[in-house]
Amino acid sequence: MAKDNPIRILVWSDYVCPFCYLERPVLERIRNELGNRVEIDWRAFELRPEPEPTLDPNAEYLHRVWNQSVYPMAQERGMVLKLPPIQPRSRKAHEAAECAREAGQLDAMNAALFKAFFEDGHDLADIEVLLDIGRSVGLGQDDLREALTSSRYEQRVIEDQQLARQIGISGVPALIVTAGGQAYLVSGAQPYETVKEVVARAMTEEKAAP
Repeated sequence: MAKDNPIRILVWSDYVCPFCYLERPVLERIRNELGNRVEIDWRAFELRPEPEPTLDPNAEYLHRVWNQSVYPMAQERGMVLKLPPIQPRSRKAHEAAECAREAGQLDAMNAALFKAFFEDGHDLADIEVLLDIGRSVGLGQDDLREALTSSRYEQRVIEDQQLARQIGISGVPALIVTAGGQAYLVSGAQPYETVKEVVARAMTEEKAAP
C-alpha cells in the first residue's frame, strides 16, 4: 500500500439504506482530518435484489424504523432526511456509481445519489433520473446512458456483493478498515468516535509493523 495512503476504508452500502447515508458525515470528517493518509472506497450492496420484493413505502415497519431510529440519528448528525415515497431497486444506481468511478467522480455521485433519494424522493431505478443525477456531477450523458442501458457495469456490482458475502457482510453500512496486513470490520452506522478509534488502532499497528 502506498505510504501516503496507509489507511483504506472499504464501505459497502446501498443507496436505499438511510443508515448508509447517515454514515457519510462520519467518513467525511475522517477524510477531512487525515487527508491523503486515508482512502475511502464505496462498494455495492443491494439490500433487496431481484427477485426479492421491495419494501412497501407505506408499511408500518418503515415508519416505525424512521421514527425510532432514522430521524433521531439524522438530527444528531445535522442531516435532513425524508422517508421516500417509493422503494426502488438499486442495481442501476450502483451501476451509475461505477460509471462515475471511471470518470473520477465516485464520491460526488455517491453523495448525489443518496441526496436524490433521501432528500428529494427521486426514483433511483429510473434511468432518466440517474442521468439527471449524473449530469449534476459532470458525467457525460451519452456515456452514462449507454452504460446503464447496456448494463456495462453490472458485473462489477455483482462482484462487490460476492466479496461482501465472502467476508461475511450481511448488512450495511459495513466498513472494512485496512492498514498493511490488518483489517477491521465496523458494522452499522457507527458514531465518529467509534470509527476514528478503529482507524487510529489500524494506523498504530501499521506503523509498528516491520
